[in-house]
Amino acid sequence: MDFEIRASRERQGPKKLTREREAYFRLMDQGVSSREACRIVGINIRTGKRWRNGTAPNKAKKKGAPPARRPTVPPSEASRYLREDERIYIADRVREKASIREIARELGRAPSTISREIRRNRHPTGGQYRPHAAQARADARRPRPKPSRIGQNPELRAYIQEHLRTSAGARSRSSRACAGPFLSGRRCTCVTRPSIRRYVQGRGELRRDLTRALRTGRAMRKPRRQAQQRQPRYRAPMVMISERPAEADDRAVPGHWEGDLIIGKNHASAIGTLVERTTRYVMLVHLPHDHSAVSMRDALLDTIATLPAQLRRSLTWDQGSEMGRHHEFSVAADMPVYFCDPASPWQRGSNENTNGLLRQYFPKGTDLSVHTREQLDAVAAELYTRPRKTLDWDTPAERLTELLATCA
Repeated sequence: MDFEIRASRERQGPKKLTREREAYFRLMDQGVSSREACRIVGINIRTGKRWRNGTAPNKAKKKGAPPARRPTVPPSEASRYLREDERIYIADRVREKASIREIARELGRAPSTISREIRRNRHPTGGQYRPHAAQARADARRPRPKPSRIGQNPELRAYIQEHLRTSAGARSRSSRACAGPFLSGRRCTCVTRPSIRRYVQGRGELRRDLTRALRTGRAMRKPRRQAQQRQPRYRAPMVMISERPAEADDRAVPGHWEGDLIIGKNHASAIGTLVERTTRYVMLVHLPHDHSAVSMRDALLDTIATLPAQLRRSLTWDQGSEMGRHHEFSVAADMPVYFCDPASPWQRGSNENTNGLLRQYFPKGTDLSVHTREQLDAVAAELYTRPRKTLDWDTPAERLTELLATCA
């Protein structure tokens, strides 16, 4: 940024934040989230929301405020929105019968962006694409907040009000159930549950006592903490996947494993799965009683003990509670454990793919504790003797034997 964030956060009036507002909208146009843009610019999240959406009229302040005027984007500056000069170029190329992909390649845009622009902003009757009219339609469509669909449909509003009032008895309806029968068989099927909750709570069109008629007893869903705000998962510090050696990422050296659980009926039983990243060799961990942290530690140690030292380089796991004793396993097996980021299953892609194959043998909703150690070994043998396309149709067992011979 070409300005310094103010050390004092005292109120300075609406005109003092002109440069901050321009920087905020510039970041938003580049695809940055509103929360992150507010943090970078140094403003309160509510200030950014007010600039973006405006303010609705209320009792304390009779007149609302429209959204802040967005700064004009210079032609040379990249933006996620189409500019007027780009729309002029699209119109010229459309008249020249150029293809959508050709126009997108020349403008550096996605073909879907050009196709959607022509479809949404062309003349409603004639069908011609006129750039200045298209720019006006896009500008008119951008401001927020938009009128509520429920507020614009008196019949739907009356239907929801009636069923909210009649469902205030012993068995309350959900917000979607109040509108579902009305929308069934009609073309207007785009009223969602959050739309009904926002209409009940925020705008005053419905009485506040109707909120209690909803099945949950609240108008808006309860917000959850973001992933970056979570508390530490385990008592012992985790070593994240970003610190894993580079040799594990390129799959050149065998001995780096990915692990997870497949869960049985009612989360009462489980089977541990281990996949070697280079060869896709599979090992199954027997958990006959439970999948607590202690049981998982002991079962993993018994399974890993069958491997030679050169195949015990690292283990990558998600942040499941079954790995609560990871530090004890790491010391006993002399094998570091690395953890994936929250909600990032693609960081263990080989293991996720193998779990999908295993569901052919262990269907969801079944009791997995009935399977013996011998049955698990038989299933693992079927998987590591199956030809794999990613191994040029070699089997994992053949590829592992070849790599061990090369290392020896």
